[in-house]
Amino acid sequence: MSIDLPLEKMTLADKLEAMELLWADISKHRNALPSPAWHKDVLNERRRLVAAGKLRFLDWDTAIAELREEVRGDSAT
Repeated sequence: MSIDLPLEKMTLADKLEAMELLWADISKHRNALPSPAWHKDVLNERRRLVAAGKLRFLDWDTAIAELREEVRGDSAT
C-alpha cells in the first residue's frame, strides 16, 4: 500500500495530529513490535533520575497538551 500525504502543505500541528492517530492505532497492537533491549536501559536510567529528583514524568495527556502549546506558541515558558 502506498500512502501519499501532502506533507509540504500540512502544518506542523497537522503532522503531529497525524502522528498521534498513527501511534494510537499502532499501540492497540503492543505485542506486534517488540521493544529493542536498549529501551529497558533508557527506562531504568529515567527511573533512577526520577528517584534522585532530577527528572519528572508527565502523564500522556499533560505531555501532549504541553507539546501542543509549544507548537502553537501558546506556552508561557
